[in-house]
Amino acid sequence: MTGFLLWIAFGVPLWSEPLATVRRDQYGVPHIYGKTDAGVVFALAYSQAEDNFWQLEEDYIRALGRASELYGASGLYGDLAFRLWRVEERAKKLYAGAPSPLKAICDSFAAGYNHYLATHAEAKPRLLKKMEPWHVLAFQSARPGLASGGVRREDVAREFPLPSGAAADDSSAGEGFREEEGSNMWAIAPNRSASGRAMLFLNPHVGFFGGGQRYEAHLESGEGLAVSGFAILGTPYIRSGFTAWHGWCHTNNNADIVDAYRETFDNPGDPLLYRYDGAYKKAESWTDTIAVLRNGVITNIPVKFRRTHHGPVAGIRDGHPLALRAVDRDPLQLMTQRMGMAKAKSLEEFRNVMAQRAITGSNTMYADRKGNIYYVHGNAIPKRDPKRQWAGIVDGADPATEWRGLHEYPELPQFTNPVSGYLQNCNSDPRLAAGEPGSGVAYPSYFVPERDNFRAKRSRQILESGKKFSFEEWSAAAFDTGVYLADREKSHLEKQWNAFAAQHPERAARLKEPAAMLRAWDGKSTVGSVPMALFMAAFLSRGTGDENQQFLTPELLEKAVAELEKDFGTWRIAWGEINRLQRIHTSGRLEAFSDTKPSLPVAGAPGTVGIVFNFYATQPAGQKKLYGRMGDTYVAVVEFGRRIRAGSLLVFGQSADPGSAHFLDQAPLYSEGKFKPAAYYKSEVRKGIRSTLTLPR
Repeated sequence: MTGFLLWIAFGVPLWSEPLATVRRDQYGVPHIYGKTDAGVVFALAYSQAEDNFWQLEEDYIRALGRASELYGASGLYGDLAFRLWRVEERAKKLYAGAPSPLKAICDSFAAGYNHYLATHAEAKPRLLKKMEPWHVLAFQSARPGLASGGVRREDVAREFPLPSGAAADDSSAGEGFREEEGSNMWAIAPNRSASGRAMLFLNPHVGFFGGGQRYEAHLESGEGLAVSGFAILGTPYIRSGFTAWHGWCHTNNNADIVDAYRETFDNPGDPLLYRYDGAYKKAESWTDTIAVLRNGVITNIPVKFRRTHHGPVAGIRDGHPLALRAVDRDPLQLMTQRMGMAKAKSLEEFRNVMAQRAITGSNTMYADRKGNIYYVHGNAIPKRDPKRQWAGIVDGADPATEWRGLHEYPELPQFTNPVSGYLQNCNSDPRLAAGEPGSGVAYPSYFVPERDNFRAKRSRQILESGKKFSFEEWSAAAFDTGVYLADREKSHLEKQWNAFAAQHPERAARLKEPAAMLRAWDGKSTVGSVPMALFMAAFLSRGTGDENQQFLTPELLEKAVAELEKDFGTWRIAWGEINRLQRIHTSGRLEAFSDTKPSLPVAGAPGTVGIVFNFYATQPAGQKKLYGRMGDTYVAVVEFGRRIRAGSLLVFGQSADPGSAHFLDQAPLYSEGKFKPAAYYKSEVRKGIRSTLTLPR
C-alpha cells in the first residue's frame, strides 16, 4: 500500500498494487472487490462519481457550508447551520485523532473522488476541485436545521437578520424527516414463509432528485466486508442491505432528539451572562464568515454566533434566545457502527453493534439465515425527566431540564422473534410492530410520538392474511397496490349519495356513472384503473386536510370529474395515464417535467391513502399529468437460507447521465412492479458482468 499512501500525501498516482476491481453487471450496478476495506471504499467513491458526479459534488458543497458560493442568498441558511454547529472545526479534529482504520476510510473515499477527477477531464467541478479526508466526516455530521426543536423561521430571522432571498429550507442538514417522506420495512419468520426461511423487505421512500439519493452497490473485501445494498450518495458504507448471514433496513422515526432551550440574558454588566440554577453562566461567542455570491462577485458576510452550555443559539422569541441541544452524533462512531452492522455474523453480534448508539432518527429491522427477525425503535435517544413536557420550548434556567445521557439500548422499544411471526414498521407506532399484543406497552412520550398510520394498517392486513409467502409472493407484496382507505371512502360516498341525489337530482345524474364505477371498484390501484384516477382526483381536491378527513363526497367527486374533464377532455381516464415516472436532471430543478417528453405509467400512490407502493407525484405548472418526485427509491426483497435469494430495484437506473444505458433501464421494471435479480455470489455476478475496471487505472 506504499503507493496508496504516497498518492494520499502528494496526489501522485504511485500505485504499488491495484486497490480494487469494479465489475458492473447488466444494470450497471458496481460489484467491488478489494483486499482491504479502504480499497473498496476508494472504488465506491470513484463509482459514485462516475455515475452521478454532479449530485455528489452538489451534496458535498451543501454539506460543507458552501452553497452560498454557488447560489447566493438562497444557500445561506444551510451554510449558516454548518457554522452554527462548527462542523469544519470538529471534523478536522476528529480526523486528526481518528484510529488508523477509520482514517484510512476517510482517506480512501476522498482519494477515490480525486482520482475520478484526475482521470476524467470532462468532469467540470463547480467548487470542489479536491476532496479532503475531513470532508467525509463533515458530510456525515448530522446536525439539525436552524428551525428545529420548536424553533420557528421567524425566531431564526431575529437572531440572524440575513439578506432577502435567504431560504429557510436547510437542505444541507442531512436526512431530515419531512411529513410526506417515510419508508416501509417488513420481516417474516420461517413459520410465515413457504420455504421455512426468514424474509426481509427493504423499502425507503425518499426524494428521486436532489440530496440523499440511494446508490446501489455490492462490496467485498479481504477484511470481512461482503455486503450488498444501498449507500446514500456521498457516504462510504452500505446503509441498508444484506449479506450471506443477515439483512437490515431502516425507517425514519420522530423520537425527540433535539430540544430548544429558552435562555435569559439579562445581566446589565455582561451581555453574555445567562441565568441558570439561581445564578449566571457565561455563554461563548465567536464570529465566522460566509462567502456569498452577489452579482457575480463573492462577498464575505461576517456572522456573530453565541453558545450556551445547552448548545448554539439559533433564534429569539419574546426577547429570549433559543439554544438548540441535539444528540451529538460522532461521525467516527457512526462509521464504526455502520461497518460493524454489515460485518455482523449473528443476531447477538448485530445487537452488540447497535448498542453503540451512534445512529439518530432511524428504526432498524433485521432478519437472518438462522430464522431470527428483530426490530428496534430508535438508537441514540436522550434520557429526560418523563414527567415533563418536552414537545415545546424548554426552560434553560431550570437544571431539572437537563438531559441525563442516552437511554441504554435495552430501554428502547424492541421485538425479537414475536409470536405473530412478522414485524413491520412504516414510520408508525412501534408498539404495533408485531401486531396488537404489544400495543399496551408504555414509553415516555418523547420516545413514541408516531401514530398508527394507514401504511402500517395495510401492512398488517397483508402480513396477517394467514398466507405462507413464497419468494415470488413476497416480491409481489413489496409492490402491493391495495388502497387501505378505499373501503372507508366508498362507504362514505354511499352514505351521502341518497341525500345528495334528492337535493341535487341533475348533478347526481351527471355523476351516476362515475359513482357506480367507484362502488364496483375492488380498491386496488392499477395503471389501467379509471376508479383509482377518480379516487385520487377526489383525494387531491380535498386540499391539505387531516388524514382522517373523509374526502370521497359527492361534492368532491363532482369536482374531481370536472378537473379530469378540464385537463383530459374526459373523466374516463386511467390512473397510469395521469400518474407518471419521468427522469429529469438529477437536481430536480435544472430541468422541468413535461407532458411532451417520454414517461412511464405507475400504479403507486401517496402513502397517505394507505398503499404499500409509495409514489408521491405533483402536477407541475403548465402540465396536466402528475410526475413522481419521491416514494419507493431502492426496493429489495431477500430470502435467507444457506444461499440467499434477493431482488432489488432503483427507481430509474444506476447512472444519472442521460447518455448512459443505465439512465432509465430499471424504470420499466419499476413501472411494472417487478424486481431485477440482485446478484450476490461471485458465480451469480460473473453471469451478468458487462465491464471490468481495475482501480487505480
